[in-house]
Amino acid sequence: MNFAKFAFTDGIKALQQQYGSRDSYARMENRDDTDGLTEAEADFIEGRDSFYMASIGENGYPYIQHRGGPAGFIKVINADTLGVVDFKGNKQYIFIGNVLGHHQVSLFLMEYPHKTRLKIYADAHIVELADEPALFKLLDPADYKHTPERMILFDVKAFDWNCPQHITPRYTEDEIKRAFAPQNEYVLKLEYELEKLKKQLAGK
Repeated sequence: MNFAKFAFTDGIKALQQQYGSRDSYARMENRDDTDGLTEAEADFIEGRDSFYMASIGENGYPYIQHRGGPAGFIKVINADTLGVVDFKGNKQYIFIGNVLGHHQVSLFLMEYPHKTRLKIYADAHIVELADEPALFKLLDPADYKHTPERMILFDVKAFDWNCPQHITPRYTEDEIKRAFAPQNEYVLKLEYELEKLKKQLAGK
């Protein structure tokens, strides 16, 4: 599952040669990579609450879509396969229609606080809910109040971790609350002590 071998076509290699990066990327192509996703990728993927996926339309143009859900809604079924439940949305069905014509997709998974991203090449397959009830039970996020329409499986072909350059750190509301929890607790303690002092002074 060597990402460089999969991604670097002859035209791309020619550009790398032209701009001076070919030697280093040639070494990347020749390294021995682990087959399939490792525990590091699996933990990262199952910690996400959103990702981006790109598909190819009948018009020949790529289409990028955002998918979100509760943390852990992207399931690592095995070292080569990811799965998600596709929930009811705006009913445009662009991604689904694209995948029915072209299985090839790309996924981008971001972790903004630590400026980390994982990019994946995959083949996507649509699975109807009624066809695989056991799979739906595995993929269905608990207590997520949205209507499931189908499932999507991603057969991973190659993956790589991107560099953090130019990623702006961003934080969710929950992450901010956790970060400021000790400070807020300290402020509450100070306010309590202040009120206690006010009462003591008022009693004199």
